[in-house]
Amino acid sequence: MQTINVRQLKSNPSTALRDARTEMVVVLNRDKPDAVMIGFEQLNGLADFVHVRQAMAVSLFKDRLISVAGAARLADESTGVMLTRLARLGIPVADYSAAELASEVAQGTAWLASGA
Repeated sequence: MQTINVRQLKSNPSTALRDARTEMVVVLNRDKPDAVMIGFEQLNGLADFVHVRQAMAVSLFKDRLISVAGAARLADESTGVMLTRLARLGIPVADYSAAELASEVAQGTAWLASGA
């Protein structure tokens, strides 16, 4: 286990991230433990880590911090599976107004009719 203080983390975050891939990094704030950094690869052995990844992916997508494709990569599943998961949870994957949606559908219908 490694320890760093907040100042070290601010000045060189890449070192802390690199170290967190192989061991826990405890971040100290005024000489008191404040946070723990753990690389994803270290967590792969946890029994429910698959579900943790899925939940994180859904949450980050729902907050519009990552795309559907990014969420699928984080959850380690296909985009289609992620789209199905989001639909089951009632999370919209696009933020269209009714007019924008009608326009998109019309363009798609025209494109399909043209045989393209």
